[in-house]
Amino acid sequence: MTREEKKVILASSAGTIFEWYDFYLYGSLAAIIGAQFFSSFPEATRNVFALLAFAAGFLVRPFGALVFGRLGDLVGRKYTFLMTILIMGISTFVVGLLPGYETIGWLAPVTLILLRMLQGLALGGEYGGAVVYVAEHAPHGRRGYFTSWIQTTATLGLLLSLVVILTVRMWVGEQAFAAWGWRIPFLLSIFLLGISLYIRLQMEESPAFKKMKEEGTQSKAPLSEAFGQWKNAKFAVIALLGLVAGQAVVWYTGQFYALFFLQNILRVDMFTANVLIAWALVLGTGGFILFGSLSDRIGRKPIILTGCVLAALTYFPVFGFITETANPMLHRAHQATKVVVVADPNDCSFQFNPTGTSKFTNSCDVAKALLARGSVNYSVEYVPGAAVAKVKVGGTEIASYDAAKLTGDAAKATPAAFTKQVNEALGAAGYPVAGKPNAEIVKIEGFFDIFGAQQLKLILVLTYLVLLVTMVYGPIAAALVELFPTRIRYTGMSLPYHIGNGWFGGLMPATAFAMIAQTGDVYYGLWYPIVIALGTAVIGLIFVPENKDRDIFAEDRR
Repeated sequence: MTREEKKVILASSAGTIFEWYDFYLYGSLAAIIGAQFFSSFPEATRNVFALLAFAAGFLVRPFGALVFGRLGDLVGRKYTFLMTILIMGISTFVVGLLPGYETIGWLAPVTLILLRMLQGLALGGEYGGAVVYVAEHAPHGRRGYFTSWIQTTATLGLLLSLVVILTVRMWVGEQAFAAWGWRIPFLLSIFLLGISLYIRLQMEESPAFKKMKEEGTQSKAPLSEAFGQWKNAKFAVIALLGLVAGQAVVWYTGQFYALFFLQNILRVDMFTANVLIAWALVLGTGGFILFGSLSDRIGRKPIILTGCVLAALTYFPVFGFITETANPMLHRAHQATKVVVVADPNDCSFQFNPTGTSKFTNSCDVAKALLARGSVNYSVEYVPGAAVAKVKVGGTEIASYDAAKLTGDAAKATPAAFTKQVNEALGAAGYPVAGKPNAEIVKIEGFFDIFGAQQLKLILVLTYLVLLVTMVYGPIAAALVELFPTRIRYTGMSLPYHIGNGWFGGLMPATAFAMIAQTGDVYYGLWYPIVIALGTAVIGLIFVPENKDRDIFAEDRR
């Protein structure tokens, strides 16, 4: 690389790392934020609601892609960069100042979701601009390598957020962090904003766009040209279904869902789970550069689709191994103990609650919610006409209750008694339950406390998941850039990317959580990424063109 090319990559990457840092702080702190802003809801509902607030930022990303993609193709890449980073930085800083539910009531979760949506809009415009800016500076035959540096920014932003969170947690202590210390990483973003703004202001406009603007040949209506003309719109559809959808679910499974699975399913403490993921990111991030560079030689398509297929084939054994290694006691209980909920089918609901306002009070729902919170694998036996649901743990049978019918002292005593009876039965059957020590679960005391066999095995398998991420994500930027001409490149590539990552990927944690709660199988949520990854592999193999040798400026010279 020349000095100027290094400057281009550094300037684009530094700001984008900051934006991802801001965006993923919420994901890393979802459990604590849920307790702060959704404290009026039951725990199971609070978890889904917190994940959906996280997903709100993803849902609006395609709209950010449309708004800022259009601006980027009309007025330039540089000025659009500045707008997106300002919106992201200020929104993140305000989250750090926002009072919780106990202070301002329902305004707290509503404002939080609005701030998440602003972050999503900004990110929808940021990524496409960074990729296009770097690609338009890259020499022919090196686009995969150059743009792969931008691909590291999402993972590095996540890593930065984890390191800052871990540092603050150790500095202020667990209780203080849960009460107020979680705000510090959000407030620190104002300093990163200042640094990133300074770097962005030193950037020059993309030479390809500058030349096009001087000649007056830029698009006057990027949206209609990109998506209103089938010759361009078909590539957006192909890119979404044949590349990005699979890439998105593999990306989120390998990083965010792995973290969610460790914390919420396997009950690994937050510090340990974050350290394990952080080390996997440190070890695996170089794969973005490796596979991006390799794609310049063998093509984008073979690497991305191979990553999708490998993910689909290995997710079940990999996550089973994670359970067996991280929480052996829970794994043995899953294998040895049969737990059944016996209920009338009309008594059971699908407990996916996007608004957080529904109350699941039927005896079947009460029983399933308790078991799901305990990460219990269970099946449901439907008996039409059953008066009340029952939980069978081995040879023990415990009657549930209809929460809507409880009044007076029974409204407190009955749930407590039911919970105690179920937990005693689960504990006797070998499940780790509250009040029963679980010395086998993985535990890390410091960032470098990783050299035990249990910790090393987990870091290696999590690194494998990160390497799958690098396979599908490292070459994706170059693949998308090469599908569209300069005049609509920012708009054209941004929308399929953010629909795929914002919707297919961003909704994965909440969807998988609901699938687990519905079926009673802690691995059932993995079918979501597996089916989408395999669908992408088939569609991509048939319809996606290989453009690694394409001259992306050829149409500009006509």
